[in-house]
Amino acid sequence: MIVIGDPGDAELYLTDGAMGCPACGSRVARWGYGRRRTVRGLGTATVTVRPRRVRCDACAATHILLPAALAARRADTTEVIGTALVHKSRGYGFRRIAAIMGRAESTVRRWLRRGTDPAHLQLLWRQGVRRWCQAAPWAFEHPCADTDLAYALNALGGAAYWNRRLRGLTDPPWTMIGIYTNGGLLAPP
Repeated sequence: MIVIGDPGDAELYLTDGAMGCPACGSRVARWGYGRRRTVRGLGTATVTVRPRRVRCDACAATHILLPAALAARRADTTEVIGTALVHKSRGYGFRRIAAIMGRAESTVRRWLRRGTDPAHLQLLWRQGVRRWCQAAPWAFEHPCADTDLAYALNALGGAAYWNRRLRGLTDPPWTMIGIYTNGGLLAPP
């Protein structure tokens, strides 16, 4: 899987031969499409996607180009999952979050288990701090928070904020966070 910010830009990179294979670094080329799927957004919004599939010229590995606004192997967008994690960082329980988000309790409970794994939170925090420092090194201060989840989300949010502000980016913050985390906002099962 290769996480991309904008599918249109990815098509241009593919045309120019500028996209590399994550496994070996060689050029990747178009190789059809993945299956069409509908993903839930906030509220009742849905997003229907048919992600591009690419194949490496050298190692023949195939990859899906996953838009960063989507989470890998999830029926909800990065924004939905991220919003649930923000609620958790504020002390809400899975039942309350499920009611607020309009999602099944079991789904929210799974997100919270994977999203609050201590090793995974350290990874998210490091990715957020690295991106934040790249965007605005003078603006970085250790985020004020009292949980590892809050530290990680503050760092990722700070990076998205400063990248949007200083570089004039218009991508939604959760899409940018999807790019920063390479589609891994939740820890693997």
